Amino acid sequence: MKSRRRGIHLFRLAGVDVWLHWYWFLFAAFEISNRANSYTSMAWNAAEYLALFFVVLLHEYGHALACRQVGGTANEIMLWPLGGMAYVAPPLRPGATLWCNVAGPLVNVALLIVLGPPGYMLDQSFKLDRTAPNIHSFLLALAAINILLLAFNLLPIYPLDGGQILRCLLWFVVGRARSLMGAVAIGFVGVAGLLYLAVRFRSFWMAILALFILSSCWGGWREVRILTRLNELPRREGFACPSCKVAPPVGKFWKCSRCAKAFDTFQNRATCPNCGVEYPLTMCLDCRKQHPMGDWVVRAPVPIDA
Repeated sequence: MKSRRRGIHLFRLAGVDVWLHWYWFLFAAFEISNRANSYTSMAWNAAEYLALFFVVLLHEYGHALACRQVGGTANEIMLWPLGGMAYVAPPLRPGATLWCNVAGPLVNVALLIVLGPPGYMLDQSFKLDRTAPNIHSFLLALAAINILLLAFNLLPIYPLDGGQILRCLLWFVVGRARSLMGAVAIGFVGVAGLLYLAVRFRSFWMAILALFILSSCWGGWREVRILTRLNELPRREGFACPSCKVAPPVGKFWKCSRCAKAFDTFQNRATCPNCGVEYPLTMCLDCRKQHPMGDWVVRAPVPIDA
């Protein structure tokens, strides 16, 4: 197995590569040994920990497949100590992004419906708490894992699913930049709350999670500033990004990789005026997608003679 992104490539399913972060093994060893009294055998502790990440993997696949359904790109999932991350790039539309974010929690709801009743009936029919206490504890843990993951991800804290869903709903009303600003602001409040709880309960995991959310919120705030500046720029007529349909800004915002000079790629037809390098693809500053210059040209409709 080859490694990338500081992890191990596990498998590829439905066009999505699944990776496991190196740190996962360290945290797994700590967590499994720390819960040694939960079962009569350490193997059940390991099974519970693997079940946690199996549920996480299904959740992330929900995001990835929903993103593809709306025409986005999603080809990689990383499992790491605090959960998972689906690398998705949905179309820059609030509806498409909303569906991409809702799909993950919907997987957890489906698991509750599909696995909950059979597990409860099995437990009650065979009195597993007395006849098979390990299986009884495992079924309870599996249900708790799914419910807690669902509840936690729905917290309206950016970048959790709940915060992303809130951002998409605001996007319909106030636009892309302001919706992200509102979600990030609530995310900072959530970070403060998590840090308080981490200190209050002396939780190392909650402190790590708070720092991760803080990092994501800071990245979101930087994106807000970029989007705000982009919205204030004049736009070039006659061109539009084939992906997001937004006209490019007027100005020297593209940088030549050879001479490091900034230039306006649409004024110079994707050719650096300083060193003459021609670029086959031009990146959209709004959605970060790349397309040939010819695809950017907006062609006027041809009139039809009556």
